[in-house]
Amino acid sequence: MGNLSPDIGLEGPEELEELAFRKINEGKVKDGLKLVLRAARGYEREGKIRDAARLYKYLGYLLLEKTNDVDKARPPLLKAAYLYIDLIEEHVSRPEVDIDVLDEYCSNVLEVFVTLNDKGNLMKYTKEFAGIYEDLGDSYRENEDIPMAIRAYESAYRYYRAINDIESYRRLAETLISLYGRVAETKLENNDLLGAAEAFYRLASFIHTIFGYDVHFIEMMDTAAKNFEKASKIFYSQGDLDGTTSALVKAQYAYLLSKNFGRAKLIGLNTTRMLYQVVSSYRARGDDEKTAEKLMELAEALIGIGKLEDAMKAYKSVLDIKSGLRFRVRVRGAVLKYYAATKESEKVLEDVEAIEYYLSRKAYPRGLELAENTMLRAGLEEALEKIHEAEGIYQP
Repeated sequence: MGNLSPDIGLEGPEELEELAFRKINEGKVKDGLKLVLRAARGYEREGKIRDAARLYKYLGYLLLEKTNDVDKARPPLLKAAYLYIDLIEEHVSRPEVDIDVLDEYCSNVLEVFVTLNDKGNLMKYTKEFAGIYEDLGDSYRENEDIPMAIRAYESAYRYYRAINDIESYRRLAETLISLYGRVAETKLENNDLLGAAEAFYRLASFIHTIFGYDVHFIEMMDTAAKNFEKASKIFYSQGDLDGTTSALVKAQYAYLLSKNFGRAKLIGLNTTRMLYQVVSSYRARGDDEKTAEKLMELAEALIGIGKLEDAMKAYKSVLDIKSGLRFRVRVRGAVLKYYAATKESEKVLEDVEAIEYYLSRKAYPRGLELAENTMLRAGLEEALEKIHEAEGIYQP
């Protein structure tokens, strides 16, 4: 095709986008930005709104990075936000809603308004999205699709909490307690102790919303812990050390949060010994994926018995094998759970529950940001420094 200038010779937005990124990678940022804008407009003309929104958002953040001027980034970012809002309106009118897609659209809209510090639109659309998810939850519930109802209601709950709509999020907490109770009963009837334990654990977090860190929460978390422990014994009887250790780490933290510190420590000590063996076994097989996962569990178990230095050695070994935001969120979450339990901190426990929500939704950047901020607010700078050191981040 010969030499192409940014302004002639190409018509398709796909080709324009490809050339744009090539120019940007070559350091020709100004030419690249022009092409990104043309590609975005091209996608919009062709009705490919998702691609258009993606590129307008990219353009806005690239302008922000290069100029450090929010006003220059504002037009493409706002354009992206309103295109995503159009996508949301179109998507929720469908007979079948893909919640993963809806999550993506909603989070993109809110991310833009956070970046632009547009508190009015942030509040407005957070409330709107909460309503959309609550309506979805109602629909799933009417159709007896309890897992999807729970997922939709949890999203609505998080959005209502973000705007501090106390009446709405407490109402949804009560709904979720009822639904998780049904799930736990069904899992127990089917002898799925691990599934029941997970349901009791989640149920406890919504009981915390209603009653605080009191006897109701402690009793439910203790129920979760006992079921995790029972599940670990079944795994062990089947010779499944992988399942055994995973269930035991969960039992350890549930016992911690139920303030049964003696049981939590005993389980933690036994689990760390077992995990060293499991890690060695996976290493010998050359299974990096499982080795990293079990080393992460080892770090969590060690944090849970107060051995932060040893935990950081295990955590560093995780990152030597496989780096990822998921592990970074988990290690911070473990420190915060230990702190919340030992200090009986309402606020930290509330943030832990949000971090675990982001983990379950694979929203790792948001989980990491919240975990870092919570650690700083809780006075855990020293622990955070040790984590940063393990990650190769050195603060001046």
